Amino acid sequence: MSPTAPVLETFPPLRAWQRKALVKYLRQGSEDFLAVATPGAGKTTFALRIAAELLVDGTVDAVTVVAPTEHLKTQWAQAAGRVGIHLDAAFRNADLHSAADFHGAVVTYAQVGMAPHVHRRRTMTRRTLVILDEIHHAGDSRTWGDGVKAAFEPAVRRLALTGTPFRSDENPIPFVVYERNDAGLQQSRSDAAYGYSDALRDGVVRPVIFLAYSGETRWRTNAGDELAARLGEPMTQDLVAQAWRTALDPAGDWMPAVLRAADNRLSVIRKHGITDAGGLVIASDQQTARSYAKVLEKITGERAVVVLSDDPDSSKRIATFSAGDQRWMVAVRMVSEGVDIPRLSVGVYATSASTPLYFAQAIGRFVRARKQGETASVFLPSVPHLLGLASEMEVQRDHVLGAPKDKDGLDDELLERANKKEDASGELEKRFQALSASAELDQVIYDGASFGTGAQAGTPEEEEYLGLPGLLSPEQVTTLLNKRQAEQLAAQKRRKAAQKDDEPKVPAQAAPLTAGERRVTLRRKLNTLVAAHHHRTGLPHGKIHAELRRLCGGPPSAQATIEQLEERIATIQSF
Repeated sequence: MSPTAPVLETFPPLRAWQRKALVKYLRQGSEDFLAVATPGAGKTTFALRIAAELLVDGTVDAVTVVAPTEHLKTQWAQAAGRVGIHLDAAFRNADLHSAADFHGAVVTYAQVGMAPHVHRRRTMTRRTLVILDEIHHAGDSRTWGDGVKAAFEPAVRRLALTGTPFRSDENPIPFVVYERNDAGLQQSRSDAAYGYSDALRDGVVRPVIFLAYSGETRWRTNAGDELAARLGEPMTQDLVAQAWRTALDPAGDWMPAVLRAADNRLSVIRKHGITDAGGLVIASDQQTARSYAKVLEKITGERAVVVLSDDPDSSKRIATFSAGDQRWMVAVRMVSEGVDIPRLSVGVYATSASTPLYFAQAIGRFVRARKQGETASVFLPSVPHLLGLASEMEVQRDHVLGAPKDKDGLDDELLERANKKEDASGELEKRFQALSASAELDQVIYDGASFGTGAQAGTPEEEEYLGLPGLLSPEQVTTLLNKRQAEQLAAQKRRKAAQKDDEPKVPAQAAPLTAGERRVTLRRKLNTLVAAHHHRTGLPHGKIHAELRRLCGGPPSAQATIEQLEERIATIQSF
């Protein structure tokens, strides 16, 4: 029996960006359409509305959705069923067709790559709309990319979706149009775009506050040498990698301190407005994920949910956690992309993966807003490359072929390979043995600005930031962070003045500031000047910081050197 056509009147009201993109899609009527929208913006609803329109007007007879994971197949089928589109999530390559009472099927990129001829035959049998969810996955390998191209070239329509339209490699993405940019490089072109900054302005997503933790780390190399470094300080890539891994060691002191701080933050958010708020720890591998869960159980007295991709019950665990009120979930890669758990409000980025693509996907799990004023908090190591990614949350990226490799981060290719094997600790860990690590709240990053703290874990200064209310508008977040920093600076001055009064009255020169203290002081001054410029002009803080970077060059303020901060201060004072 053929399924009945969906009823358009039953669809939920579309957001402004969805309406605009739908009108453009229907007017263009082209075979290929690429929609880029930030996680949480409603790409699934947008795609299903297009599917319904094309089914109702007879442009297509069937729908095929291609998703990255098995769990997302179920999520897509459930979302489609709620609006009257029936998709077979159990379809396998051995099946010739979906059952007659389905509008189509949901498959994975891996499925298509294994048997593209099966899906090509299905596509040719009926006029088909193919929805390619997170289309960048079609460039993961020649097998997947070539398979997708071969399977779906005969489709009447192809709708590509992504929240991260860029990749860390140069594999072209099938059915995506590339155009030459000003630098002469091939750059992907989207037909509709709705970035994080747009969604933040519209209240569709939450503002994200990043709490970056530094600290002293010690480890022993495979040659028997003991090394020490401060997490976040400039050093070689190998030393950054080993200090980072030392901090993430579940048997050390850094992770328990950060997990305790994150749980305190979760308690504050639950107390002030988001009563069912949940937390997610993203780990590097299965072994450390289980270890982090044990640490959380000691801290909270409640068992954390552990989600591993080779666990057949993983989808059920995610669904149960999403619908419940348990405090913490720990996962490796299973929930880094696409998985919808709206109550996630606190995250701990406890993985060594550092590509912009992976970072954006991971942070995307925390940005979905359910009501006005919700904020998200993400705890992360104070690693320069991560700090830069956190500072550029609002930057819209495209996939550029032939762009120079990023030299600021770690060997992303190596880290990606290590993270694809959840049962392995990664190649870097074999080079050394973690000995110890202390945790210190180094800086808070929001809207492109860095608010230096230098607060030891468990101190009142740290608690000031952990105690930020859970319901704040983006403007209130900035105001409150500026206020917190001003109060801490005033308190430090009072303490120094009191100490000076207690000292013998002998002429003495004040001790010069360390490089770290100078950076903190300059960041504070820069943020104060940016805030003043915002009040004069109404421009968002992030745009002011971005303009200063354009004029002066250099990385975000979280990574900037003393000289770069001084140049930006001089520049904004001349505005």
